[in-house]
Amino acid sequence: MQLLDLIKDRHSIVSVVGMAKNSGKTVTLNELIEEALDSNLKLGITSIGRDGEKQDVVTFTEKPLIYINSGTIIATAEEIFKVCEANLEILEITDHNTSLGRVVIARALSSGYVQIAGPCTNRDVKRVADRMLHYGASIIIVDGALDRITSACPGITQATILATGAVLSRSMDKVIEKTAHQVNMFNIEEIEDNRLEKINQKILKDKTMYIVNNEYEIEALNIKTALGFGREIAAALKKDTKYVIIRGSLVTKTLKDIVTSTKLFKNVTFVVNDATKIFINYKDWLYFEKVGVNIKVMEKINILAVTINPYSPLGYYFSPGEFMDKMKRVLNPVPVIDVMMSNL
Repeated sequence: MQLLDLIKDRHSIVSVVGMAKNSGKTVTLNELIEEALDSNLKLGITSIGRDGEKQDVVTFTEKPLIYINSGTIIATAEEIFKVCEANLEILEITDHNTSLGRVVIARALSSGYVQIAGPCTNRDVKRVADRMLHYGASIIIVDGALDRITSACPGITQATILATGAVLSRSMDKVIEKTAHQVNMFNIEEIEDNRLEKINQKILKDKTMYIVNNEYEIEALNIKTALGFGREIAAALKKDTKYVIIRGSLVTKTLKDIVTSTKLFKNVTFVVNDATKIFINYKDWLYFEKVGVNIKVMEKINILAVTINPYSPLGYYFSPGEFMDKMKRVLNPVPVIDVMMSNL
């Protein structure tokens, strides 16, 4: 199975998210670039963060380079644009600023290596992606990372490919556990309540948190974020509370403070916009499920596939066949692709 087969004719803006550095995200991106060449499809590529440099600026380990084909459209910062080896034609200098200068949209006139450092905010990424579509790209790939997982947000990209690998742990089972948990987060059930959706649309631009009762009456909470306010949220719950609409991030401590402060949480559904806003590890998630915490999302993330890298830059590796077989069994029916083997 080819990655591009999961995208073309279905999605126009897709993110590639790595669970950690050296998990195979750039190899996944290069696989998509190669498949696009074979399919005569014109890609657009940008990034939240930076990718394509020869050495990781944090870990100082070697990184795979990004090699684009003639006709590919990229969006990258001005300072990075200057070091790209491919011959590039500037299409537009945007007003989206980064620490490395304004974001430049360009078309490759020749094949060659490039570095990508795109917009910093969700809104700017979406705007730049739309501009690349305007300039003729068929599919936009947004390069992201788990610590900047907002690139998977449904408001920015229509689908996501998750890259994982041995770098997460020396234990294969631990890598599979962490990956499966992230996939489960992406697959959190979407709320199916038309009345709540209408309420959410009305208050979408309002950063205040709300509780909604069984009669769909809303009460604004005098807090702007759930972070550090779990006890205050718990105190606001009533016997007829149906939903708590969470603005921003939902983290373990907030839920633990709610659970330990009131039993009324068992009657409530906590609603976040999407899974990129949830930061709860595997063991804590199991605990919350056990005690009866119910969490749903307004928008579900569409995960297309998981790519795996059985090799770690620290020198250890997993048996590629065993890693693939186990990951497939656990993640079924999500497609699992070993991008390292396909690039040998």
